[in-house]
Amino acid sequence: MTVNLTFFRVSACLVVCIFCSHALLAKPSAKKPVQKTPVVDENPEPLPLPQADPKPAAKPSPSAKLQSESARPASAAPNATISSDALIEFHGASPRVRKLIEAALALTAQDLTYTYGSADPANGGMDCSGFVYYLLQKNGITDVPRDASGQYVWLRKAGAFRAVLSRKVESFELNELRPGDLLFWAGTYSTDRDPPITHAMIYLGTEKESKSRVMVGASNGRSYHGRSRWGVSVFDFTMPKVDPDHPQKRVDFVGYAHIPAFDTNAEAEAASESTKVSAADQTTELKRKKSEEAPDKRSKGTRSKTPG
Repeated sequence: MTVNLTFFRVSACLVVCIFCSHALLAKPSAKKPVQKTPVVDENPEPLPLPQADPKPAAKPSPSAKLQSESARPASAAPNATISSDALIEFHGASPRVRKLIEAALALTAQDLTYTYGSADPANGGMDCSGFVYYLLQKNGITDVPRDASGQYVWLRKAGAFRAVLSRKVESFELNELRPGDLLFWAGTYSTDRDPPITHAMIYLGTEKESKSRVMVGASNGRSYHGRSRWGVSVFDFTMPKVDPDHPQKRVDFVGYAHIPAFDTNAEAEAASESTKVSAADQTTELKRKKSEEAPDKRSKGTRSKTPG
């Protein structure tokens, strides 16, 4: 009996020990945080320095923008210039037309580029209608419009325009073409203008040496003597050709017009009328003088016959 009681006590102690050990194992142990060794960057990037508020970018001035658009391609030949004496019809033109042509040819000697939007040689270049506008303004024509379409309408309303349908420069439709006339084209570029006139130049006449018709103005690719020019220059006056591969991209020469203020025919008629008036005045003056001299002669003759 004593042995059994002792065995029971020992067994009970073992059970209690086992239970306590399981309880201790089940309780989570607090883990210490693992401290990582910091990695030192051998080439650290410098911290950005504080900067002032950025200033807004300056807008390019209109003159700078014009200059950026006027660069002459390397393939373009230098601007062509000639003297007025190289033109067959020059000395037969009216004084105002001769003055206009001289001023136009002077601009061709300034190495001006083609500059879209410019009507002033001070910008280093001009566009086609700007060239016409500048010259007419300088020659006293203050009502000339600025763009080619407006210039065309201006002359149509004045009744000075001559339409041309032919594609040959020898056409009878060009028989009335005179130095100083304005020339007009459509289709040189796409436009929403109405009427869609896109190009204008001034007719110079016939060149003595080549016997070819020439004109003056600003262009970004027209030719003189077979070489493309880019700027204010003398150019060959030729009719545009149709590209068979791109018939929809056609350029048309639509016609020409005398400048109303100094139409060559009007000035010639005015000069002729002035000459007639002057001649008539001279005749009247001679008759008056003769009529005044006649009584004196009769009175002298009468006194000689009177006895003394």
